[in-house]
Amino acid sequence: MTTTGLSIFDKTLQETNVWLKSLMDILYTDDRHAAYVVLRATLHALRDRIGPENAVHLGAQLPMLLRGLFYEGWHMAGTPTREHNRQQFLDHVRLEMPPLLAQDAERAVRAVFAVMWEKVEPGEIAKVIGLLPADLRDLWPRLAQRH
Repeated sequence: MTTTGLSIFDKTLQETNVWLKSLMDILYTDDRHAAYVVLRATLHALRDRIGPENAVHLGAQLPMLLRGLFYEGWHMAGTPTREHNRQQFLDHVRLEMPPLLAQDAERAVRAVFAVMWEKVEPGEIAKVIGLLPADLRDLWPRLAQRH
């Protein structure tokens, strides 16, 4: 295991690896880079969809390294975006994914949302889900939708 000599950095590396491993398990892949790309694309689309104030609250729930990934390239003035349906949201996700991964964007988004449901406070996830149109809420695990 790589150590940085700074416990805060070591902790966030470990937490990020746990997220990636969970995502890889759900996606049935050993490709850590693919898991990273899927996570990044989904987090960015979600961040852009929920608006600045809600994105800040969600970002605060993420491990420090993932928080940086979440905010990477963010232009608050362009948010919230208004994807009103699943297809528009998935198209947003596909913009950041290579063509091979983009072919199954819905599966990728569902996997990321499942990991988020496992790792983020349920109340925060419930708040995020409540901000989304019904067509997008359906991408979250059933248990998360009922919370």
